[in-house]
Amino acid sequence: MGSSSSPQAVNDSDSQVVDNNIPSGSSSQTTHGAEEENSDFHADNNNNTAREDKASTSSPTTTASKGKDDVNIDDLTATLGSVSIAPPIKNAPQSIQTVANMLSSNKYNKIVVLTGAGVSCNAGIPDFRTPGTGLYDNLQKYNLPFPEAVFDLQFYARNPDPFVQLASELWPGLKHSPTITHSFIALLERKGMLLRTYTQNIDMLDVLAGVSEERMIECHGHFRTASCTVCSKPFDGDECQRIIVEEKRAPTCMSCKGYVKPDIVFFGEGLPDRFHRLVRRDVRDADLLIVMGTSLMVSPVCQIPEMIPRNCPRILFNRELVGTFCRDGMKSRRKSYGNKERDIFHDGDCDESVRLLCSLLGWEKELDELNSSTRLG
Repeated sequence: MGSSSSPQAVNDSDSQVVDNNIPSGSSSQTTHGAEEENSDFHADNNNNTAREDKASTSSPTTTASKGKDDVNIDDLTATLGSVSIAPPIKNAPQSIQTVANMLSSNKYNKIVVLTGAGVSCNAGIPDFRTPGTGLYDNLQKYNLPFPEAVFDLQFYARNPDPFVQLASELWPGLKHSPTITHSFIALLERKGMLLRTYTQNIDMLDVLAGVSEERMIECHGHFRTASCTVCSKPFDGDECQRIIVEEKRAPTCMSCKGYVKPDIVFFGEGLPDRFHRLVRRDVRDADLLIVMGTSLMVSPVCQIPEMIPRNCPRILFNRELVGTFCRDGMKSRRKSYGNKERDIFHDGDCDESVRLLCSLLGWEKELDELNSSTRLG
């Protein structure tokens, strides 16, 4: 099932750039660091500062009008009200500035995105493994022999009720709306920059956000279709939803009377053929990898960052360093770069990171409009 980064305390530093001293793995581990092309941003800031300094030189007009300006400051504040002003670029973390420069360079139009449960937490969907708040820690009411049994094929054959109750509460499109991060992925597709997005989640929020099924790989399946767990015969997806959500029972196959379930991947089942058919080609063709909200603990999806070619930069928006992004002192098999060309890591909430990035790119209005258009209710 999909994995998630644990929302533990965020480090004091706003961002980190990850060293290339990362462990070698069984798969080909590669990365290309991002060049820091901040000169244009800084040049604009310097020019603006120079103009402001020149304009602020004392003159009879400026001095005479000072008192009048002070008198009107309350009116100005009232007029501005709750206007949201993006943070100055000079105050943005270096990691976010670097990513903004990369995406504005027009160099990247084959971006591969990899997401986990952390991108859906702000939609009200719990991740799986966070102690205390994760899904696996809150299944006691179902009297399971072990938490993962709710997604176990053999257990479902004996007792489908726990999954039916959980699915009726979490069925996509009924209660939970796409987050800002889902809308960002859809925006990348709109701008012709997205090659593919791979999600470990079964919440379908990427598709609800506007990502086309062509650009989407739902590694652990989805709820749109259903099939029998015994004979694999397809079952109408809408009818499966109605029976589970409204009648709170497991559908049964018309042919063999076995239990039917949505086409999400249970333990003991293989990943969809579409994943295996496209993943190697996509990682070969990718010119940028963005990983968000995942602990990179579930195979084979966790191997994608290691499969990326050496000339492809890797970006991680996450609560913590994970996978081969981790710095552990081992010599890397990845290509060696200078100090300014490394994996890029920004720690924190995915939505906050994405919003800051889009504000630097001038995409924030598009992002909000797209997100608002997909919200339920």
